[in-house]
Amino acid sequence: MAESFGGDAERYDRARPRYPQALVEHVTGASPGRAFLDVGCGTGIAARQFLAAGCTVLGVEPDARMAEVARRLGVDVEVSTFEAWEPAGRRFDAVVSGQAWHWIDPVAGAAKAARVLRPGGVLALFWNVPRLPPAVAGALAEVYARVVPDAPFDLRAMADASAVDRYRERIFGAARDGLRETGRFAAPREWRQDWEYTCTREAWLEQLPTSGALTRLPPDRLAQVLDGAGAAVDALGGSFPLTYATVALTAVRTGAA
Repeated sequence: MAESFGGDAERYDRARPRYPQALVEHVTGASPGRAFLDVGCGTGIAARQFLAAGCTVLGVEPDARMAEVARRLGVDVEVSTFEAWEPAGRRFDAVVSGQAWHWIDPVAGAAKAARVLRPGGVLALFWNVPRLPPAVAGALAEVYARVVPDAPFDLRAMADASAVDRYRERIFGAARDGLRETGRFAAPREWRQDWEYTCTREAWLEQLPTSGALTRLPPDRLAQVLDGAGAAVDALGGSFPLTYATVALTAVRTGAA
């Protein structure tokens, strides 16, 4: 699944949400400098936000199709998994990863981050976690049960306010374990910002095919999912409030060079 997002990299870049400016300021404020490494940079969504904030950014991305879009949009990218990537002596003030660290081995990833960070540098891992209105989550759950019965999550739970906390604890727990294993990071700190926007039917049907459970579906089955999703939004008047929690885990690299 991790290697399937590049199947429609242009759509991914158009449809996936950006990160709040407050997240960019939080990470740049924690970093001792402006040399950033973006792990699993995808099409460069986060990288471009850090570039706009005055940082230099090198991306590492395993999917050449995603990397090509990122390069075309102004991001310097090297194609590799992070675990296998060779830094060739380069050091960074911050290692960041948006919506990607859960695809990386948490122990090997933390060890590689410690290797390339300068002492005092920061590792910043962040995600946009959506919360859906019950009507949208319920309609999606019904069509997923019919078309994608092996989807690895309960969509109805995405309408539950506690879903964000459960997701955060799961991804943060694995990341914390990896950081602890290295012995090279100070205790990590959590950050969160909730935000909301009005999602139209068009925007929702553009974004849905970029989700991991749908990227590998054949066109006829994907069309069934989109028909059901579109009908649910139509029943709500053509749009709905889509809520996100942007969550981040940051840790400072300790020790001497």
